Amino acid sequence: MATRFIIEDTDHAEPLSQHGSLAEAWVELRRLSGVPWDQAPNIAPCSDWRSCGRCYEIIEFDTSLDPWREVQRVSGFGIRALGVVWAPDAQRDEP
Repeated sequence: MATRFIIEDTDHAEPLSQHGSLAEAWVELRRLSGVPWDQAPNIAPCSDWRSCGRCYEIIEFDTSLDPWREVQRVSGFGIRALGVVWAPDAQRDEP
């Protein structure tokens, strides 16, 4: 099975980046958690972005099918003006 891992802002149904492995996606997610909420790419795309935020998940897709089939979703974190809130089951540290 060929796979791709997409980091998506599920609040806005906006894909952010694609990765070849889950480990690579986690590296990027941890990097994003260090970017302030009001700076790209964490700034929400809506017109009222100051009261909004983003909620990131990693979505694994089987790319051997057309269209791609979702295999699993892995919780990441939400980011808003008050800061970052990691999902309870999120892999916050390097494995």
